[in-house]
Amino acid sequence: MTARIQSAASPRGTALSGARLVLPGGAVDGGRLSVEGTRIAGLGGATEPGDLDLTGYTVVPGFVDLHVHGGGGASYASGIAEEALRAARTHLEHGTTTTIASTVTGEIDDLARQAHVLSELVEDGVLAGIHFEGPFISHHRCGAHRPDLLRDPDPALVRKLVDAARGHARMVTLAPELPGGLDSVRMLADLGVIAAVGHTDSDYAKTLEAIDAGATVATHLFNAMPGIAHRAPGPIVALLEDERVTVELINDGVHLHPSVLDLAYTTAGASRVALITDAMGAAGMGDGLYPLGPLQVEVKDGVARLVEGGAIAGSTLTLDVAFKRAVTVNGLTLGQAVESLCAVPARLLGLADTVGSLEPGKNADLVVVDSAGHDLVAVMRRGEWILGGERFAPVKPA
Repeated sequence: MTARIQSAASPRGTALSGARLVLPGGAVDGGRLSVEGTRIAGLGGATEPGDLDLTGYTVVPGFVDLHVHGGGGASYASGIAEEALRAARTHLEHGTTTTIASTVTGEIDDLARQAHVLSELVEDGVLAGIHFEGPFISHHRCGAHRPDLLRDPDPALVRKLVDAARGHARMVTLAPELPGGLDSVRMLADLGVIAAVGHTDSDYAKTLEAIDAGATVATHLFNAMPGIAHRAPGPIVALLEDERVTVELINDGVHLHPSVLDLAYTTAGASRVALITDAMGAAGMGDGLYPLGPLQVEVKDGVARLVEGGAIAGSTLTLDVAFKRAVTVNGLTLGQAVESLCAVPARLLGLADTVGSLEPGKNADLVVVDSAGHDLVAVMRRGEWILGGERFAPVKPA
């Protein structure tokens, strides 16, 4: 496999000056960031002739998406490398420089074949890993997963999928209340694969057992699980209150009311929230019909729902929109938004040494937004402009 995401050539050994830089310690106005090869070489220093002038813009780290099924009319569940490349490219152009490919419920052998194709793209540097969402989930909370293909999380079946990913399985979503659920959580934890609680009908006590067994992620918290009741707090409270758990949130204005997202931030804090897309193939596209694994989805007014039954079927969200909503709708600081879109998922995936923050030595993965409206204007991945770099003029000699 020699597939790559092509990007526009850009000068090696360049510097960006005048921008607001969102760094781990806070935002710095009029900052300077230098790039050498694929890495961030340094921060600070005086502006030099030839630097690119980014006055009026904000630079944040490239976004990291833990949970995404497709985009650009393509699906990771297709098992076709060209489709996976198109999906990754679509989200890259919206600022996601590190992405996990999420599958959807299917036959075990079909999922294993998909994992084989996706693993090659991980090895080629296109993807950062594989997330299996289903088939080990609850019939009662299956959402946009085909009920007849669901399976109990038998550790042998879970292990078969993990092994099919050739060391690139990063996360498995399962319902811990099902037979074999807790044993599978323990096995995944032992293997170094994230066990995520999701599409579950679990109660509060069983969810706590899953966390004690090694579950560390809540798959799209609030969605596809019981709500909070005053005598039956359910999985949401257990997942929110435990400091060992990172909670995924879909900030598209459809899956969650803004006040619910605010509640999660108030309870868990930005350091335990990962903003995700859960995007399907329609992300970056218009309304119409799209496949989601073996199911058909209709997108109308940007909302994806199953043709049969009408359940919400993932999103059409991209992370640049999630970033803008976090700041403009939810009132998060730039630092909090960057933490949830970059640092938290990078840390969870074990990639914090290379991505997730603007620091010397890390990948030169950058997203440039205009400082006024927080709209995306440019993306750099590993030192090369993916889009928008041509708009920045060099600083002229004094």
